[in-house]
Amino acid sequence: MSGTQSVDRAADLLKRVVVAQEAVSFTDLVEDCGYARSTTSRLLSALERAELIDRDDAGRWRPGGLFDLYAARQDSVDRLVEVARPVMEHLGELTGETVNLAIARGGTVLQVAQVDSRFFLGARDWVGVEVPAHCSALGKALYAGRALALPEDPIEQLTSSTIRTRRELADDVARVRARGWAVTLDELEDGLTGVGAAIQIDSRTIAALGVSGPTSRLADTLDEVGRAVRDHANTISDALSMKDGAA
Repeated sequence: MSGTQSVDRAADLLKRVVVAQEAVSFTDLVEDCGYARSTTSRLLSALERAELIDRDDAGRWRPGGLFDLYAARQDSVDRLVEVARPVMEHLGELTGETVNLAIARGGTVLQVAQVDSRFFLGARDWVGVEVPAHCSALGKALYAGRALALPEDPIEQLTSSTIRTRRELADDVARVRARGWAVTLDELEDGLTGVGAAIQIDSRTIAALGVSGPTSRLADTLDEVGRAVRDHANTISDALSMKDGAA
């Protein structure tokens, strides 16, 4: 059996287990899929080792721990967005600019919620978009909160203003920690400025809040906007901590 055929059959078995209304027996899987018992057993064992499926007390197959982990993370993101949304809207009214909420995803930043700018010329829709952390204000805030590890050289250059070395990035992140907010000027895209601050629970950074917009509007107000973003991020942190404490 070829490698591709093995993957296809494993995916088929996984799908059958996941979509079933209840745990599925080995015998039922063999009868439904038509694969040899030895092949089915081998593929199920591989899926079990990867935590994609596991067995109940009766030995029947059910979705594994990775699905529970994914669901728990999604619930956490949904709760984060729910708590952050009114604070994001207030920050949007205060600044007039696009407001974003993001989490760390691997070595990148994943945008999970956005409040649009009131200006016709504003930042685009970033929800669901992953961007390199080193040229994002949200990413720098996550670096500062140690939710992301600094990348090794060489660092990808997206514009002529992108930070060029790990040492430069480390120095910038140190400034973020000192003042409580991060900034990018034309580092992700020419003409785009971002300001970000970390959201924390019990001193652990879980997300970042940011404002982005044209450099022509934001460049002269960075201190003011930075303090506002930092204060609103702290408001979300406090609300999340209270919610956890009440749970």
